[in-house]
Amino acid sequence: MENPIDAPSSDQSEPSEVEPALEAALPGARDEETDAPREKIEAGSAAAPALLVTQGKHRFYSLVLPSDLLAATCAVEARLENPIDGFQRLLDKKRAREIADYVDSGFGSVPSAIILSAQPRAQLHFDRKSGELTFLKDPRSFLIIDGQHRVYGFNLAAKSVKVPVVVYNRLTRAQECQLFMDINTKQRPVPPELLLDIRRLSESETEADALLHNVFDLFSTDEKSVLAGLLSPSERRKGKISRVTFNAALKSIDGAFVDASAQDVYQVLNAYLRACLNGLRYHGLEANIANPALFKALVLLFANAAERVSDRYGGRYTTQNFEDIVGPFFRKLKKSELPKPATGHLALYEYYRKALSSGFSLKQWLFA
Repeated sequence: MENPIDAPSSDQSEPSEVEPALEAALPGARDEETDAPREKIEAGSAAAPALLVTQGKHRFYSLVLPSDLLAATCAVEARLENPIDGFQRLLDKKRAREIADYVDSGFGSVPSAIILSAQPRAQLHFDRKSGELTFLKDPRSFLIIDGQHRVYGFNLAAKSVKVPVVVYNRLTRAQECQLFMDINTKQRPVPPELLLDIRRLSESETEADALLHNVFDLFSTDEKSVLAGLLSPSERRKGKISRVTFNAALKSIDGAFVDASAQDVYQVLNAYLRACLNGLRYHGLEANIANPALFKALVLLFANAAERVSDRYGGRYTTQNFEDIVGPFFRKLKKSELPKPATGHLALYEYYRKALSSGFSLKQWLFA
C-alpha cells in the first residue's frame, strides 16, 4: 500500500461542507455529535475513547491512537507539490528516521500531540454517552496540520507506540491554513542556550560538551576572568557572549586542548583574551570583544598566537607574552578599520592570520 505520508492527494484540497452560521459559532461541533451510539460500526472503521474540548469558538477531540493506525489514516499536502492548496512543508526523511531511532531506543518519549483535521471521507462520529469517536480507516481520513515528521517517524519505528492526538472536524481549507500558521508562528522555541543547560541537568552531555560547559562557567564566575559580566549562559542578549557563541568559537580550536582540563583551558585562554582586550582598549573599543564575529575570529587566531608564544617563550602562556605577539597587530589597526557587524568571522580570521604572519596588511575593501 502506498504510504499516505509520502503520497499527498488532491482530494485533500476539497474544503469541507460547512454550514456558515454554525461555522462562525463553533467550528468542529456539528451533527456528528449524537447522544446515541452508531447502530453498527462499519467494516474498516476504527474507534477510540475521546474527550470533546471547547476552546473559544473551536471544539476539538482529544484522544490517543496507536501509531500504526495514525500512519494508515493520515495524509499531508506539501506546498511544493500542490502550490495552490498545499501549506505543509516537504518531509525531511532524515529527521523522521531520527525520531524512529529515538523511539526504538527504548528511552524515547514524544508526548506532544499530533494535530489533525478530519476530512469528509473520515465520516467522523462522536457518541456523547460512550465518549467514543469513530472514523473510517481511509488513507486520507485526516490531514496533518502539525506533526508530519512525528507521524512518519512513528511509522518507521520497529514498534507501535501510543500517540496523543487532537482532531478538528469540518474545518475549511482556510481554517486549516490559519491553524497551521498559528501553530508555527505563535509558539516560541526553547532558546538553544537553555537547551545546553538542560542537557547538563539531564546528564546527557558528551565529554567534549562538558569541557566547554565547565570552561564557560569558569569564565563566568572567576573573579579574574577577562569576560566577567560579558557572558549570558541561558539566553542571547545584546552586548553579551552567549553560551552557544562561546561553544562554537571554542569548538573551532578544540584540537589545541587535547586532554587538557577545564582549568588549564581557562587559564591559557583568559591570558590570551586579556591581551586581545588590551589591544581593543587601545582604540577605546574593548566592548567589541562581545561582538560574535569578532570574538570567534579572535578565538580562531589563538592557535596562531599561541604557537608564536611557544616558540619565543618556551610555552609560558602569560598575558604579557601574548601581548608581545598580538600587541603590535592591534596598535597598527586603525579604529576606522574595525569590522562592521555583518563581517563574517572566517573572513576576519583569515586576514588577522595573514597580518600576524606578514606584518599587518588588511584589505581596505573588507571594511568598506
